[in-house]
Amino acid sequence: MSDEKPPQLVDYFVVAGLTESSRPLEEETQQHRPARPSEPITDVAVIIRSQGEEVPHGFTCIETTTSGHPVDLNAGLLNNPQMFICYKRGRDKPPLIELGVHYEGKDRPKPGYKILDTTPYSRSANLNSGGPGHQRTFLTYRRAAEPHGHNTLGVTDICLVIPSKGESTPHTFCRVDKNLNTSMWGPALFLCYKIAMAKANTLVYEAGLLGRYPEQDSESFPLPESVPVFCLPMGATIESWPADTKYPLPVFSTFVLTGASGDKVYGAAIQFHEAFPRERLSEKQSLRLGLLSVVDRRPVAGRSLQTRKSICVLSHWPFFDVFRKFLMFIYRYSISGPHVLPLETHISHFMHNVPFPSPQRPRILVQMSPYDNLLLCRPVSSPLPLSGASFLTLLQNLGPDNAVALLVAVLTEQKLLIHSLRPDVLTSVGEALVAMIFPLRWQCPYIPLCPLALADVLCAPVPFIVGIHSSYFDLYEPPRDVIFVDLDTNTIFQSEERKLLSPRSLPRRPCKVLLASLHSLSQQLDEMYSGPGEEASLELLLSDAEAARGRRAQLELEARAAFLRFMACALRGYRSFLRPIAPAPAPAGRDAGSLFALQGFLKSRERAYHRFYGQLLRTQLFTQFIEDCSFASDRDPCLEFFDTCVDKVQAELEKPEDTPLMELDDPRGGEHTVFITPPEQPAGPDGTELPARYRYDGFPTLRPELLEPPRDPLVAQLCQARSSAPSSPAPRRTKQEMKVAQRVAQKYSLVPDMWAKCLLGHCYGLWFLYLPTHVRAAPAKLRALQLAYEVLRKMEAHKVVLPDEVCYRILMQLCGQYGEPVLSVRVLLEMKRAGIVPNTITYGYYNKAVLESKWPAGTQGGRLRWAKLRNVVLGAAQFRQPLRQRERRAAAAAPPGGRAPPAPRPSLQRQTTWAGRSLRDPPPAPRLVKSGSLSFPGSTHGEGDRGGPGEPLTPRPPLLPAALDPLPPRLRGPPGSADGSLSDVSFATDESDRADEGPATAAGGLAGGTPRRGLAAKLQQLLSPGKRPPLRPAASTELPAGPRDAAACPRRGSEQRDGDPPPRRSPVETLLRPRERPESTASESSVSLGSELDLSDTSVGSAGVPKATEPAADGATGQEPPAVEVLLSSCSRCQGCGALVYDEEVMAGWTSDDSNLNTTCPFCARSFVPFLSIEIQDFQLPPSAAEDGSLPPPAAQGPVLSDRRRCLALDEAEPELCNGCPDAAVPRRSERVAFAYLSPLVLRKELESLVENEGGEFLAQPELVDSHPIIYWNLVWYFQRLGLPSNLPRLLLGSQHVTPTPQTQPPDSPCVRVRLLWDVLTPEPDSCPPLYVLWRLHSNVPTRLRSWRPHGHPFSLAFLEAVLSHVGLSEVHKAIALFLETAPGGPRHLQRSIYREILFLTLAALGRDHMDIAAFDKKYKSAYNKLAGSLGKEELRRRRAQPPSSKAIDCRKSFGATLEC
Repeated sequence: MSDEKPPQLVDYFVVAGLTESSRPLEEETQQHRPARPSEPITDVAVIIRSQGEEVPHGFTCIETTTSGHPVDLNAGLLNNPQMFICYKRGRDKPPLIELGVHYEGKDRPKPGYKILDTTPYSRSANLNSGGPGHQRTFLTYRRAAEPHGHNTLGVTDICLVIPSKGESTPHTFCRVDKNLNTSMWGPALFLCYKIAMAKANTLVYEAGLLGRYPEQDSESFPLPESVPVFCLPMGATIESWPADTKYPLPVFSTFVLTGASGDKVYGAAIQFHEAFPRERLSEKQSLRLGLLSVVDRRPVAGRSLQTRKSICVLSHWPFFDVFRKFLMFIYRYSISGPHVLPLETHISHFMHNVPFPSPQRPRILVQMSPYDNLLLCRPVSSPLPLSGASFLTLLQNLGPDNAVALLVAVLTEQKLLIHSLRPDVLTSVGEALVAMIFPLRWQCPYIPLCPLALADVLCAPVPFIVGIHSSYFDLYEPPRDVIFVDLDTNTIFQSEERKLLSPRSLPRRPCKVLLASLHSLSQQLDEMYSGPGEEASLELLLSDAEAARGRRAQLELEARAAFLRFMACALRGYRSFLRPIAPAPAPAGRDAGSLFALQGFLKSRERAYHRFYGQLLRTQLFTQFIEDCSFASDRDPCLEFFDTCVDKVQAELEKPEDTPLMELDDPRGGEHTVFITPPEQPAGPDGTELPARYRYDGFPTLRPELLEPPRDPLVAQLCQARSSAPSSPAPRRTKQEMKVAQRVAQKYSLVPDMWAKCLLGHCYGLWFLYLPTHVRAAPAKLRALQLAYEVLRKMEAHKVVLPDEVCYRILMQLCGQYGEPVLSVRVLLEMKRAGIVPNTITYGYYNKAVLESKWPAGTQGGRLRWAKLRNVVLGAAQFRQPLRQRERRAAAAAPPGGRAPPAPRPSLQRQTTWAGRSLRDPPPAPRLVKSGSLSFPGSTHGEGDRGGPGEPLTPRPPLLPAALDPLPPRLRGPPGSADGSLSDVSFATDESDRADEGPATAAGGLAGGTPRRGLAAKLQQLLSPGKRPPLRPAASTELPAGPRDAAACPRRGSEQRDGDPPPRRSPVETLLRPRERPESTASESSVSLGSELDLSDTSVGSAGVPKATEPAADGATGQEPPAVEVLLSSCSRCQGCGALVYDEEVMAGWTSDDSNLNTTCPFCARSFVPFLSIEIQDFQLPPSAAEDGSLPPPAAQGPVLSDRRRCLALDEAEPELCNGCPDAAVPRRSERVAFAYLSPLVLRKELESLVENEGGEFLAQPELVDSHPIIYWNLVWYFQRLGLPSNLPRLLLGSQHVTPTPQTQPPDSPCVRVRLLWDVLTPEPDSCPPLYVLWRLHSNVPTRLRSWRPHGHPFSLAFLEAVLSHVGLSEVHKAIALFLETAPGGPRHLQRSIYREILFLTLAALGRDHMDIAAFDKKYKSAYNKLAGSLGKEELRRRRAQPPSSKAIDCRKSFGATLEC
């Protein structure tokens, strides 16, 4: 289990201000500007000198422009009235905060503005008074509200500019874009003004640390020393105010600290003023603050002394609104009172007891006091990096055109200086500038709120993005090679030394779409915040605040998506220019030129934009981006999301795509909310309230004894959010991959054949998620990795639909982990061969494996020579193979007296074939055909060819030509056995089979190879169960049968060989001619609802025999008997109609929703949860019995099955023994459980969550079986179903379902065998037995379940033979009609459909390998359509006679009919 702690909301609480060691900032060595004005402008006036008006007392007249040109407002008129603008400074009234120009008759008066319509001498102040036909123009102004604070922003300077004279708006000035000269003559004249904080009597010092909590640094994140200067970026001040000055409101600001690894830490602070004692000032400081008269040094009355402080929280999460509310609550708490609880209690309570929101509880409601609360919501789930950016703030302060100009500046790595008088805006805009270039990442200095103490960074010779308070320019002269961005005036100032590229250098169509989107968003923002002020504020603040927040979040998302689309269009196709690292990379393997074809990418762009792309490719932005794309990094999910965006966009369009690149995922939609109560108030000894004794004159020094430790750790555990365990190599899909997989599943759920392949792809994805655990436990790592590679090739060969690249990615990382770079290259080539372009995550793991793994020796000469020698030897062996085959044919044709060469000895298997014939029997005729379905593989020699001691081996011809071999290679046995022998098929037999064969085989063995019944004789008895002998006949009655049947074998073979049967008679002869029923065909394993794949020895055991035979059957393979046997079945009963729904039908009914456990019943269309039924049979000895030694060891239970005569003798002598196994093999413990059967889509999601929370090692621990049984048993089912290796069955030995293993046994001696069944494990008590079970009961063959007994059903033996006769004659419609006539009127007692009954009956009669299920499906569907015309489809559906859906058939084809019954 991962030991990672949940994310912490707040890391530190900091108090910053003036300390004893603070140094004055005025003594810095930077070049200072001239003295700034100390008082704001409080009044403006217009005078007409031609009328004799003089400048009023205390006013200053503006007579020239910024460059010295005269500024007569009516210079172009014939009767020039000589009008001038004057202003007055002071602090006797609130300052002006805005100026404007009003065109009478054209403009509507703005609320809050006053029109200056007269001069101080009561004449008209019309600035354009040339005549009655001219536009009347007046100045307007807006004054700050009463009462005003000492630090209120106001107009501090006014100037006039004439653009035609080459003049431009001065830096940090606002320009009124209305011409003061509206006449036809004269130059255009514009009014400019500057807003600043006109402060006098102020001392500025560098801020220091006054207090912090916790006092000890965290190991993962120590408190940076520079935090205090960021809390007070303009310094800690001492200010002298008039005595009646109001305290200003606290100022909220945010900042970002970037660590060495690129991690961001967000700070939120509020600045406020509090009283400062005069006793701490020196005489020099008092003089500078105006507290002492200059002449006699006497105290000045009517002045108060204030200092500026700040409180701040540091966090790794940009919850700026939440932190602002908390800090404001703490500040109000410090200036009010008295209180019962100290301030420190609320601080420690918020830091320790407020958890980080998790997906399970996405909302945290914190009640700080009866009147103060805040809602903490989980961050919006987005594949983009977390940031505090606000694109809407960027648009509101700069506009669309300037935003695009800044995009060019950031992409070309310019020096950007952003400044504003609002410190909280700087961080939002700075974060937006670095976020708009995603997926590129800013690599140069980035300080969105730069303190004055760190302003030296502006002189750095590298690109930077720095935000600073606008008052910086009142103190210092800025550098000349910097681009200034004024957020207060919406202007960008460029120096002559540093000119920006024009936005026209950007790709035209993507830039046009970007501008159109930004203009639309800007217009929507104006509509949101326009209208009557009172109504808008009331609507936003009261009734519709939540809707306004949601609308703003949607607009924010659209703005970010607009920039994302532009970057996707600008970088489209970049992945095709990435260069995979060549084998054995050189030391310069990380160079951008070796990782990316720079010139090829540049040539792929239009020539008109080469200048822009040329600068972009040379930036550190792009170099780092190529490295991130080439190597595994923490940005892989973000880059993978960008790749999907590149695939979505169409750069040639001039409008955005219909499909949005980003979707809003609002975390506030969660249902669960954690409520955090305020700290409890302590009670007195008698239960009364304690008196309120905490009252503060200013913000106090934090007292450690009052800071309480965390009291409620359970809250953090409830909301704990874990991350992926570091030991699991790349098991997680990104959120984007999950969305893509969901869309693919939804698409393929409508296509039957693709739905099956989609499910199969997710099953393989499950195994690859388990692969790291499997490789870790494997003794040979390379062999396990090569096995996984072969699985990949097999998936490609079968056209499996992979929903993502996790399979390739996990194998690539494992190759790097275990030092196999060559195999990693092969995996990449396999991906390309499959047509899959690796995404950023997979590509990064590939390059990491290739770059960091140790390659084989560089000299390949020796390896090549050995490879050539190997090829020569293999070629010679191939040439000798025809000679060996000729020798074998000659030996086979030799007379019986000749001696045949010894045949290779196969592995230990049952010496009884499907037909019940010993391999010592003489072969039947070489031609035996039943509609192409009874073809058997050829055989040369078997283990039974060896006679008694000293007898020669008898050569035998092949049973059938090799061309008729229908078995896949993996079912032909190990390489040491003869290819195609019937013993290699490994069909099991049951007790009756052995009873029938025992005496004859024993007699044949004593006679030295006397033949028994042949294959043809067995086939003659295939469907005549009534004529078979008793279950346990006496030896005397069966002894003559061997020679008699053996003698009949050549005749029957010759009859079929000499004469062609009638066209319609061949199936009937094969199915219904009176002959003895071979017992082994009636056993459930020989029914071969068995596998085409080897599923953990499922081909060895027999499900139809008593369980005492199973260990011996396992031993027949040369392995130890199983300690535990597990039977699994996915057949589930619909709760609505009571019908049994089989595996392929369950798969077809699943949906593409990875959270939906239901499937759909194919008969009643109701949804229900399918179940996996499990039967666990424990054959282990109890620990006490094993320790006492009272029972013999397992090896002494009976003879080895290869000793044929001893086994058969035991069969004859001891009816209670089965295959030589005593009754001790009966399971000592049997348990049946059932768990939900999950779709591969659901199971994969759950497995990913388990690996993420518990770690990959948990999949190798026995606790998995008991703590997560649903996941465990579903994984066992799917892995066994697909024949994929795993160690999951062995985990069962350590679970509560199995008897603990005695200490005396070796730890790896017990084995677990898993068998997958097609039908139910336990039948319903009142249900009618299925036809295939009735067939066995009529045949006196014991079934797997002894509870099956003949009930009052109408299905006689004649009925079963008639159904099989119709099926054999391809008259399936008659079989269905016969069933409908014979069966009860409704499906109340019949749980299986008619299709399932007939299919299972035919399989029981013929065997799986002698029946083509696909051909049967076609015939059944044709028969159903024929009957639907006469009986109607509704009636057939009511009687459950419909065939399975095409989706179910495709699921069975894809997964294979690999189940027993």
